[in-house]
Amino acid sequence: MVSPQTRDEIEESLGQVPSWIESIAEPASDHSWGLFRDLSFGETELTPREKALVGVGVAASINCPYCTHFHKKEARMADVTEDEVEEAVTLASSTLYSSTVLHGSEVDLNDFVTETSEIVEYLKEQEAAAAGAD
Repeated sequence: MVSPQTRDEIEESLGQVPSWIESIAEPASDHSWGLFRDLSFGETELTPREKALVGVGVAASINCPYCTHFHKKEARMADVTEDEVEEAVTLASSTLYSSTVLHGSEVDLNDFVTETSEIVEYLKEQEAAAAGAD
């Protein structure tokens, strides 16, 4: 249960104290609100649109109907289009798919890091060549 001061802050921010916040045990409840508030509503390096897209992708990946519902609403408030939501979900599924393959195949992490560095270097060279051709 949140402290009276945090309860007032949540009500001022959201118009009510969501029931899920009430179910967080002390002493984590006030801290949990602070994390949620600062990351979701605070000024960070990500825009509200970017935060919403990350949220939708993660929510879909973890199969959480609560998070999916919240982050889709958040995305709509940030003027994210349905096509952008679909792309975020598809990108998240692609990442989860690739992670499953990597883990299931027990790909050596050091080899993966080396290959990724080589691929990034190649892509940068290709990008530079294309820019030079313009």
